[in-house]
Amino acid sequence: MFSTIIYYLFYLYYVALVVYILMSWFPGAYQTSVGRFLMRICEPYLEIFRFIPPVMGIDFSPIIAFFALTFIEKGLFYFISLVF
Repeated sequence: MFSTIIYYLFYLYYVALVVYILMSWFPGAYQTSVGRFLMRICEPYLEIFRFIPPVMGIDFSPIIAFFALTFIEKGLFYFISLVF
């Protein structure tokens, strides 16, 4: 039960990150209410990985952020399996 809730929370955050990243392709999307909401929940996490410089104008930091989030999720599930 507890692990299912954690799984869906991570899934929602993955979806929020994907939508937030795709919004960069649409001018003015960040100024909408959905864009501002996603900016508040996604940008603090993505900001951790902004030390990676863009290569030929492409920002690869979200890819690293996804890998890190996956490792965090797997580690948390492993910890939960040990405790419960």
